[in-house]
Amino acid sequence: MAQWYPKKGRVIFHVDMNSFYASVEMAYDPSLKGKPLAIAGNPEERKGIVVTSSYEARAKGVKTTMQLWEARKLCPELIVLRPNFERYRTASKEMFQMLAAITPYVQPVSIDEGYMDVTGTEEHGSPIDIAQNLQQKISNELDLPCSIGIAPNKFLAKMASDMKKPMGITILRKRDIEEKLWPLPIEEMYGVGSKTAVKMRAIEIGTIGDLADGDAYQLKQLFGINGERLKNRANGMDERPVDPDAVNEFKSIGSSQTLPVDTTDEAEIRKLMHQLAENVERRMKRKQAAGRSIQIMIRYHDRTTVTRSKKLHDYIDKKDDILYAAEDLFQKHWNTEPIRLLGITVQDADEKQNIARQLDLFTYEKEAEKEKLYTAMDHLTQKYGENTFKQLRDDTDEQPRTSFQKDFLDDF
Repeated sequence: MAQWYPKKGRVIFHVDMNSFYASVEMAYDPSLKGKPLAIAGNPEERKGIVVTSSYEARAKGVKTTMQLWEARKLCPELIVLRPNFERYRTASKEMFQMLAAITPYVQPVSIDEGYMDVTGTEEHGSPIDIAQNLQQKISNELDLPCSIGIAPNKFLAKMASDMKKPMGITILRKRDIEEKLWPLPIEEMYGVGSKTAVKMRAIEIGTIGDLADGDAYQLKQLFGINGERLKNRANGMDERPVDPDAVNEFKSIGSSQTLPVDTTDEAEIRKLMHQLAENVERRMKRKQAAGRSIQIMIRYHDRTTVTRSKKLHDYIDKKDDILYAAEDLFQKHWNTEPIRLLGITVQDADEKQNIARQLDLFTYEKEAEKEKLYTAMDHLTQKYGENTFKQLRDDTDEQPRTSFQKDFLDDF
């Protein structure tokens, strides 16, 4: 057992649920198993977006973020379901409880993946025993598949979990990286996005091994401190601990959503901005936070994306303030071309208890008056539900948004 639990090193797991949303739907309705299934924001819309898909659908070429009409063209027999976020949230919480039963050192990074530090858990057996038992427990009790990477650090564990899907268990030691890691294309390295990969190929870095041998000075000139960090990772070096408290860290809180149809309709755009501001307010309330900068993201019909931000005079956390600042930015920077996606983010955020605000008497009185209104609204919300001041809508119509996984982390 001592060889598995080194005195100085760590044993890290990366647990990655396979095709999570689709797998949860299959567990809920076993008749879907073995069939090509996609989860999409709005199956009735021609321009719905694929959120995730089953492995049977992927085999036909269906990919995440693909337009639904394109997915159906590739796979005419594709079954399409709307996302059921509460169902996924419940399954995720149960999965993380299973991880926490093994070690207190669990770090969720999204709704369907997380790290575990199993160093010193000899009572549960060897790391491979723990991984096999955990994988089987998740499969037996939740009917969900997962892949587990086992390594001495987080980066290698993440790379290992991607090497065999679904239901894979892969061990990646530092002595294995020359054989298992370095031959992989640079695009497959965690932390290397498409734009970074293009720049790396331009300097003849085509594999992870090329990056490991790359010139540190050149990489730092091109990519800043991240170039040095990526080179270290390619060489199997990563000192980051598994930090259960990392889930509470934040510098920005945002929400974005793809429109069902590219649009220039200002009424439709304003309606979405109201919804996004409401999402951001809800997340800030959960974290008891406020922020002092606002950012908008506009993605146009041709996928061109612009982000614009500005520093605010004071901290904000309420929907009306968020919306006012975001709309001001939007009006200044929208080029009137059709919009595909919108996002609103409050930046420079911190917990209210950490924010030392210097309010003059006038500002304080204004805030106090507003606080009475907010207290009354909260009271009505508790009594009558979330939608006291707007028309009720069916939760099953909720569109997928990039902030959903962060919402889950708030709850965790």
